[in-house]
Amino acid sequence: MIEEQGTVLAVDGDFAWVETRRQSSCGSCAAKAGCGTRVLGRLMGGRPGRLRALNRGHARPGDPVVIGIPEAGLLRGSLAVYLLPLLGLIGGGLLGELLASRLFAPAAEWPAMLGGVFGFLAGLRWVQRFSRRIRDDARFQPVVLRRVSRQVAIPLQRLSRSS
Repeated sequence: MIEEQGTVLAVDGDFAWVETRRQSSCGSCAAKAGCGTRVLGRLMGGRPGRLRALNRGHARPGDPVVIGIPEAGLLRGSLAVYLLPLLGLIGGGLLGELLASRLFAPAAEWPAMLGGVFGFLAGLRWVQRFSRRIRDDARFQPVVLRRVSRQVAIPLQRLSRSS
């Protein structure tokens, strides 16, 4: 289970809207100065992320919580979102190239490019349908695992010596 801390913004039925802060592990890496991930982290690191999570922890608005998502669901979702449009692009381009070699002049490139665009769009369409289908599937949803106790900060008082 991959976990992240956040704050509940609102509760909507069985779901809670949770705000999280993006965190980076760039402080512990040896390649601090020359890393592209660090630059991206600086560009996007300040904005909070909002997501809908199953509210199994019965959290209320304002509660600090720990949310989690199963690794298998994250992996399958990532493969669907990133890999399928790419496979559609490559497959559509190859199909366009094959059709060009049989129907048109073998040097024509526009059928391969057009096939790639259509394949990519078909992959995106499939991802859109897949996203709708898994929208309420618990295997792909972040879940409120537990509430985090609020720590009360006690101000330290200065002790003065009187002599």
